[in-house]
Amino acid sequence: MGFPLAAAVAGRLEAVAETGSTNADLRAHASDAVSWPHLSVLVTENQTAGRGRLDRVWVAPPGSSLAVSVLLRHLPTDATVRGWIPLIAGAAMSDAVAAQLPEHGVSVKWPNDVLVDERKICGILAEAAGAAVIVGSGMNTRMTADQLPVPTATSFAVEGATVDQDRLLADYLSALRTHLAALVEAGDAVGSGVHATVTARCATLGRRVHVSLPGDRLLDGIATGLDVDGRLLVAAGGVEHAIAAGDVVHARLA
Repeated sequence: MGFPLAAAVAGRLEAVAETGSTNADLRAHASDAVSWPHLSVLVTENQTAGRGRLDRVWVAPPGSSLAVSVLLRHLPTDATVRGWIPLIAGAAMSDAVAAQLPEHGVSVKWPNDVLVDERKICGILAEAAGAAVIVGSGMNTRMTADQLPVPTATSFAVEGATVDQDRLLADYLSALRTHLAALVEAGDAVGSGVHATVTARCATLGRRVHVSLPGDRLLDGIATGLDVDGRLLVAAGGVEHAIAAGDVVHARLA
């Protein structure tokens, strides 16, 4: 695996043939800010013990996907503003995917699942690592239709495209760096333009959604927007609910 374009953007880039989890590996280096600076990256085509949102297991056949973890050290001072980091990662990745699938509809399901024509091609998980944040992503690259984990997933191969992994990663890192720098400088999502950027790419807004909430609660309603903290606003039963965490399912389009 060669990633010269991505390496030119990253603070440090390490590509490994196989690992259990790029997030776990990068977490082990998080305390070493000198050797592993801001925007350091670990990437592999064979992750054997990946983890997605809500502690779901994420496993793919070797060579069929790209697992990427990015270490972020330049963060907003206000910890509440850091809640936007997973959302800007989704927006950044959606732009990177769209550049290689220009004939398809690429969007984001809140908070950060990247969709191609309503089917998931990439999942993203952000987690704190001391004073830093690690953003991990799993991209379906060469996965065949038979290898897809669920019928609602897709891959570049299924869409008939041969992905340029180096360009994809470089575009993602560049956009992530730009969005995060704007967020840090402005100190808030609205003033930085991040709120507008994420909103424009979010396919969830305006849709009827089914939300599985903590405590086995369910909420059905219309997703109306994002608040200043990045929470999904869902109108149901005459009340607008602000969702900070939950599993969102889009109702079928008419």
